[in-house]
Amino acid sequence: MRSHRVLLLGLLALAAAAPAADAKTFEWLCRPGLQDNPCTGPLTASVLSPANKVLRTERTPAPGGQPIDCFYVYPTVSSQPTVNADLSTDPEQIASAQQQAQRFKTNCKIYAPIYRQLTIAGIFDPDNVTEENRAIAYRGVRDAWRSFLRNDSKGRPFVLIGHSQGTFVLRELIAEEIDERPAMRKRMVSALLIGGNVLVRKGKDAGGDFANVPACRRPAQIGCVVAYSMFDAVPPQDSRFGRAPAADADSLEVLCTNPAALGGGSARLDGYAFAAEFPGTLGVAVNAFVGPLPDVGAPWIVPPGRYDARCSSAGGADVLRVTPSRGARDFVPSPDAGWGWHLGDMNLALGNLSKLVARQAAAYAARS
Repeated sequence: MRSHRVLLLGLLALAAAAPAADAKTFEWLCRPGLQDNPCTGPLTASVLSPANKVLRTERTPAPGGQPIDCFYVYPTVSSQPTVNADLSTDPEQIASAQQQAQRFKTNCKIYAPIYRQLTIAGIFDPDNVTEENRAIAYRGVRDAWRSFLRNDSKGRPFVLIGHSQGTFVLRELIAEEIDERPAMRKRMVSALLIGGNVLVRKGKDAGGDFANVPACRRPAQIGCVVAYSMFDAVPPQDSRFGRAPAADADSLEVLCTNPAALGGGSARLDGYAFAAEFPGTLGVAVNAFVGPLPDVGAPWIVPPGRYDARCSSAGGADVLRVTPSRGARDFVPSPDAGWGWHLGDMNLALGNLSKLVARQAAAYAARS
């Protein structure tokens, strides 16, 4: 049933020795009341035409009661030269929180740890990455999660949000800390596990990474998972996303849930881009993917044109196929075709995801 966990344990190495009791494993990047909190900020957006002219200004109401909490884990962004990042608050982490987490603030109080993630240098030199390196990254998120539960959550419902490395870490966190604990599952509104190969039994909505937490198939469904990776074409055979590990390919598949149409079919994505260039080493790829940013005077941009998405299993890869039209930009996969539109996974559907969380929060409140 859970033989695939051998691979995930290899990725995150939970069996590695725990650190000394006084070793600090995380800091807070976002937390209510934190000074210079990047998960707060104005959400005003300029809606652009295909010629990058401002058509109108979109204003988002200020947060209300924020009835739930969101626990966000950022993707691989660290430009530090070591295999594991330290606990410094670098510009890359700030930018990630702004671009991926900030728009959820209308519905939830956002908590996000700085963790000693595997750096860009680390993941592109895998021969130098040990099980202990992977365990260091996981421990920071796990310890932040436990601290959040102990000191902050006060029994409130929560949403988990991750992308890329953040999703890989949250997959194991849910499996170890939530999936087999009914009281914790009852508090989970949903988990947005984007760009990180969540596994399910073939043709099923659970049974891979999680025995009890299913895929989200209805907008008002709660206690479930949204997961996908974006591609604009059939992924190559060596693609990093959309394919189950070879050892489990006969029984498992990668989950795809279309955030614009959870019940299936094609629907329009509702995207937002942060109107500032991404810093650091990863910024070269991100900024090339996004393209030139016009000076619009608003912190957010609604990209021009239309992007339609549907889940596809063509070529044996389960991914979210995205088709641009009406002047929308056709991005070049980056760093290469095997990554697809990984750099746009969150932002091209950020409006869909934030609206989904609002609806799920309302459904949770109605059932409480």
